[in-house]
Amino acid sequence: MNELKLSDEILLSVDKPARYIGNEINCIYKDIEKIDIRFAFCFPDVYEIAMSHLGLAILYDFLNKREDTYCERVFSPWIDLDNIMREKNIPLFALESQDDIKNFDFLGFTVQYEMSYTNILSVLELSHIPIFSKDRSEDDPIVCAGGPCTYNPEPLADFIDFFYIGEGEVRFNDVLDLYGTFKAEGKSRADYLEAVAKIDGIYVPKLYDVTYNEDKTIHSFLPNHPNAKEKIKKNLVLDLTASSYPTKPLVPYMQVVHDRVVLELFRGCMRGCRFCQAGIVYRPVREKNVDMLKEQAVNLIKGTGHEEISLVSLSSSDYKPLHELSEHIIDTVGHEQHVNLSLPSLRIDAFSLDLMKKVQDVRKSSLTFAPEAGSQRLRDVINKGITEEDILKGSKEAFESGWSRVKLYFMLGLPTEELEDVEGIAHLSHKIVEKYYELPKELRRSRVEIVTSTSFFVPKPFTPFQWVAQDTLEQFKEKQTLLNRTINKKNIKFNSHDAKTSVIEGVIARGDRRLGQVIYEAYKLGAKYDAWSEHFKYTVWEQAFDQCGIDASFYASRERSLDEMLPWDFIDIGVSKDFLLDEYEKALQGKTTPNCSLSCSTCGAQIFGGGICYEG
Repeated sequence: MNELKLSDEILLSVDKPARYIGNEINCIYKDIEKIDIRFAFCFPDVYEIAMSHLGLAILYDFLNKREDTYCERVFSPWIDLDNIMREKNIPLFALESQDDIKNFDFLGFTVQYEMSYTNILSVLELSHIPIFSKDRSEDDPIVCAGGPCTYNPEPLADFIDFFYIGEGEVRFNDVLDLYGTFKAEGKSRADYLEAVAKIDGIYVPKLYDVTYNEDKTIHSFLPNHPNAKEKIKKNLVLDLTASSYPTKPLVPYMQVVHDRVVLELFRGCMRGCRFCQAGIVYRPVREKNVDMLKEQAVNLIKGTGHEEISLVSLSSSDYKPLHELSEHIIDTVGHEQHVNLSLPSLRIDAFSLDLMKKVQDVRKSSLTFAPEAGSQRLRDVINKGITEEDILKGSKEAFESGWSRVKLYFMLGLPTEELEDVEGIAHLSHKIVEKYYELPKELRRSRVEIVTSTSFFVPKPFTPFQWVAQDTLEQFKEKQTLLNRTINKKNIKFNSHDAKTSVIEGVIARGDRRLGQVIYEAYKLGAKYDAWSEHFKYTVWEQAFDQCGIDASFYASRERSLDEMLPWDFIDIGVSKDFLLDEYEKALQGKTTPNCSLSCSTCGAQIFGGGICYEG
């Protein structure tokens, strides 16, 4: 173990010092003298959030398989240590070597949610790296970013040297090979950034110029260098079975959000919910071979000693051999080693409930359903693919099987939503309670507990709703108040997300590069850990918009014309804009689209030549 960057005095003065010492089980160490490329991988949030992220585990393992590269981790220090580091001028450091991030070749961010953007700026400043890309010198690391939020990279364009669009396992070796060659030849960072732009999926913001119309919409978005592509095509892993996957992931010494090992069943989703960005940008669906998953499950438990394994994907119950895989895990490590099996993302149907009964102790668990909308009309608008009959039937079967706790997730502010749709959330929750009391008394072993939770709809790029106006803060609050007044609190607990956070998220999600100055100003005014309600300061963001002379409503609550140039139009995700337009029109008409396993909607993802599009 390397000498710790922080003194014992500092570690004993901060909350959860295990966040900063590294040396976890399965931590990777390399001889730095034999390494050509040092890569600092940053999830810009606190340790226990970051260490629960599967993508980090995959890429940490993937990059460290390179003999010439050492990938280390760096996360956002919590507020207490953040203050100490600024006060004592301690540079931010990597967990493995405890070396300053400033001395690495790369600092790579995974960008999972918009409310982490000010944390990205904080990590840069704490690392003593210039916040703006234009200010960096040959002595600074190359700053790159990837992840779901970078499908609209423009709000971060001023701060990131290059973006990697798509799945990292496909082209990141090419990115690092090129750097290794350029480093050996003594070429400049400018030379490298111009050259790396030729690799598929790489976007270098400084190689593009943007002009605007008088109405503030985008007039043109054009390359200013011959290496810069007009369209950036996402990178996609086609053979998921053969792709890199960690068998000995890191095991933290402290409790993290998801304290278990994770087995990825497939990527993508066949359901086609119109609000869901992930369901579009990760198309087509690519499944892992069940025999490979069986082997990985056993190795993961052996390699970590965890007592729970979670089978994850966007919709786990769509994995065809799910029963076979679950029974194998229960038989091999479940009974013998007392390993629990977790099955998130299941649908409300008899198949899922039957499976849940086999793997969960019904006395200790709750079921989670996500109807999303309170009325059938609105569920058809969003193409949820589930009826009220399905929901009530599934609830009844769950209660008959012994469950008495059910969590329900809904969204407020969905396109075309009326007040009766909001009241429908309360009515549906009440009907589920009634299903419980239809059981004979001898089957009602405890009081029913229904938790109805609502978040606020945020329109996202590359969805059929990318053109719609988001509800204003006042509209969100009106709907929240109505629902709170309508729900009977006797058997139902009501939770609701903070509307102000959703407004800022909505601004950033569909923003252009002019928002960079707002993000920077908000950071300088004290915005940090915006995803944490106790630290989010809405007034700071309001002040930042005012000081920059930018109208937040232009980005959030303005309906886009269908022919408007959108900030992310230069990215090619495979799914065509015509398909998204067609889905938007069908949504307004309340028409549904069958999921990909039932029929092909010619979304465009066939161009990748693999996945569910080519089954049979």
